[in-house]
Amino acid sequence: MREEWWRKKVEEILIPEDQIQRRVAELADRISDDYQGHSPIVVGVMRGAGVFHADLIRRISLKISIDYISVSSYGDNTLSSGEVQLVKDLKMAVEGEHVILVEDIVDTGLTLGFLTRLFSARNPESLKVCSLLSKPACRKIDVNIDYLGFEIPDRFVVGYGLDYRQKYRNLPFLAVLSEVEE
Repeated sequence: MREEWWRKKVEEILIPEDQIQRRVAELADRISDDYQGHSPIVVGVMRGAGVFHADLIRRISLKISIDYISVSSYGDNTLSSGEVQLVKDLKMAVEGEHVILVEDIVDTGLTLGFLTRLFSARNPESLKVCSLLSKPACRKIDVNIDYLGFEIPDRFVVGYGLDYRQKYRNLPFLAVLSEVEE
């Protein structure tokens, strides 16, 4: 049997895979109930929300459209730079549409604030936010999360799409690394 490559780097599994999958199913059910009779556009914020977005959309029981947007505020660091840059914009127009923005994590709120201003200026019928994680202790600006997976303490987490220097995204759980090089 092969030793799992991540064992020596992970200090703690914060949220196990089965707990994540249960919560994703609950969020998808709530979204499906809330949007009955509508066909929302479910926008994944890449790359961190990629795994969460994929699992979530497969469980939503509605006719939906999907698109992706990419922003950057971390680079290769563990702390947000505070500057948000649009890396890749949507392909679809959202004016008059119901939009659900799917984020991996909301910590300072700066990225989500940037995105909600950007989307609001495009005049959607409605705009809701679904985030896998929230770190309220890190909040610099007030933001609204309509559908939340988990609230976590101020720890740097990886796995389930979240990375450290583009690694660890493929872990099926959320974990705290034992050593993070700055």
